[in-house]
Amino acid sequence: MIPQDLPIICVGGSAGGLDAYERLLANLPLDLGAAIVIVNHLRTVSTLLHEILPGYTQMPVELITEGLDIRPNCVFVIPPQRDLHVLNGEFRLEPISKPRGWPDVITVFLRSLTDHWHGRLVAVIVSGYDGDGAEALCGIREVGGITIAQMPDSAGQPDMPNSAIASGCVDFILTPENIAAKITEIIQPAG
Repeated sequence: MIPQDLPIICVGGSAGGLDAYERLLANLPLDLGAAIVIVNHLRTVSTLLHEILPGYTQMPVELITEGLDIRPNCVFVIPPQRDLHVLNGEFRLEPISKPRGWPDVITVFLRSLTDHWHGRLVAVIVSGYDGDGAEALCGIREVGGITIAQMPDSAGQPDMPNSAIASGCVDFILTPENIAAKITEIIQPAG
């Protein structure tokens, strides 16, 4: 049984997100001590992130399945056409609640974390269209979490970082490499 005080890093993105995920993961330590959850919003196409991202980190990369235990030093990838939740130390998958228009899977997952997770939370919004995730950032801060947006001019598609910043609830605005450094500093503070 995994303790529910494990830190979770949620990295939400969409169009242009792959570049950010690669740059971020390549700069995170293997023994970070947190679970990294990639929430990429795809409506119809299947994800290949769990096949691509192992080229950028030595941490295990897994496609999330129903009831999968949340573990440290692993990268978890949301499957397409699903909303992602956490409950009792496990991932829960539900049919996507917004099948038309821009998905809000990042917002749904961040809200589930604020309601059901007791560990340290870091929400990161990277490149993508629309504003998924922005609505949940203030809630992450209210429970003591840290919020980070990718620097818009370093994003292939700046809509999602710009929406996050516009929420007024972003603590840091950084490039993917500097996001990795900030996450490491937050999760592994110098003795």
